[in-house]
Amino acid sequence: MMLRPDGTAITDESAIALAASIRAREVSVRAVVDAHLAVLEQFASATNAVVVQCYAAARAQADAADAHLATGPEHLPPLFGVPITVKESLAVAGLPHTAGVVARRHLRPTANATVVQRVLDAGAILLGLTNTAEGCMWLESTNRVYGRTSNVHDRTRTAGGSSGGEGAAVGSGGSPLGLATDTLGSIRVPAFCNGVFGHRPSTGLLPTTGAWPPPFGVAALCSNGVIARRAADLMPLLRIMAGPDGIDPLVSATTLGDPAATSMRGVRVVLLDGTFAPGFGGAVLAARDRAATALLEAGAEVTRVPMRSLRTIGLFATIVLAEETGISFAEIMRGEGADILAPGQLLALRGDHTLATRLLALGELIAARVPDRAARRITAAAHRTAAEITDIIGDGLLLHPTLSTVAPRHGRTTGRLWRTNTVAAFSLAGLPVTQVPLGRGTDGLPLGVQVVAGPNRDHLSIAAAITLEKAFGGWVRPAGKEARHSSDRRPSPPSRLRKLLEWPETYVRR
Repeated sequence: MMLRPDGTAITDESAIALAASIRAREVSVRAVVDAHLAVLEQFASATNAVVVQCYAAARAQADAADAHLATGPEHLPPLFGVPITVKESLAVAGLPHTAGVVARRHLRPTANATVVQRVLDAGAILLGLTNTAEGCMWLESTNRVYGRTSNVHDRTRTAGGSSGGEGAAVGSGGSPLGLATDTLGSIRVPAFCNGVFGHRPSTGLLPTTGAWPPPFGVAALCSNGVIARRAADLMPLLRIMAGPDGIDPLVSATTLGDPAATSMRGVRVVLLDGTFAPGFGGAVLAARDRAATALLEAGAEVTRVPMRSLRTIGLFATIVLAEETGISFAEIMRGEGADILAPGQLLALRGDHTLATRLLALGELIAARVPDRAARRITAAAHRTAAEITDIIGDGLLLHPTLSTVAPRHGRTTGRLWRTNTVAAFSLAGLPVTQVPLGRGTDGLPLGVQVVAGPNRDHLSIAAAITLEKAFGGWVRPAGKEARHSSDRRPSPPSRLRKLLEWPETYVRR
């Protein structure tokens, strides 16, 4: 572990602290980049988080940045010399942009996604691209292009999805910041599983230009966002990425508040009751309640509101997506030259698609048989739930578990749409949500909570995240490159059929 002259670890610091140290000539850019690359290399075999490495280019850029510093420039961009990682589904010029889809392996974009360009213009140095679920459409980051990403705290557990590579890279300490996307929890779930911060911003704040799959006109559901090891970095990065780009028609200019000037005193904090089905983990509920107590001690006012409609909202996500976009995921994939529903792919034991993707396509076939009138009623009910949540939150906050349990074992989310019940409604409502780490449970796996604010009140949920970071310590460095907790039981052997369907989870197309 590389240390600064004062003895602190370079890979413990926030991005804004690193940028300040670089500007003050307290640490070189090369030292910062090398420190983070050393961590990524340490965890590479255990996590498979960074799937497109830009390490040589990053070192060369760091040396050029140090040479520029030596000239004594008067002004430096805000992220000068700060390393970052980017989800592979966001376009980076000249680099792969597959989103985990075998049929897209040949693609190399000629331009950066808007949010990527803005962060690079702010002086950041790209370390690499990180893994995702196939087509960014599941809670487990595995695909037939790059294989599977594992949790940084326990390689037998999922890193979450679809931004699992970002969650594991930032969670290891190998990247202070990661750019990612979130439709139904794709930032929040990986941030939770790997014990870091994640922020899905308000709808219309960040352009989605250059993300794949494109939003297909779904204003609320699709969003770009950030994963970070320190809460202090969330708002500065949002400010850099926010605003119209002249391409995404859904983005408008918005004035962002200041979390540092935001007090929790008098803020109404809501806890929902009656939303949790049997089997919901007591540890994640207890963590939510501890977070509420910490905000109460900071001056907030905590109240409980009954609401049962969140129990099933994730089950109808496929119907809502199809109704909102007018196109199914199978049709999107077919447009890329990947026909999931072709018998040779749907039933293939060693095909181009994961079991999760094939089950999703089958689910869409079943959902397509729902009468149009019923589909419209389901979609309307989902939006009523989203509107009800927005009304309940008002100008306050809501605390809600990110998953029903700690990070599941690999494959334990496959086909289980109800796993999105805890995250789907906030996407539908287009609300800002900050995922906050709350330490670890008795099994050594991360705990956390979603902090949800009203529309365009991103500063409030981030202010709460900063408060909770002070109370619970925030991100905790994982134990080692192959962390595995002695209290974990080995998973029961999968059936022969399941082995065949999933064969092999680490399969990589060359």
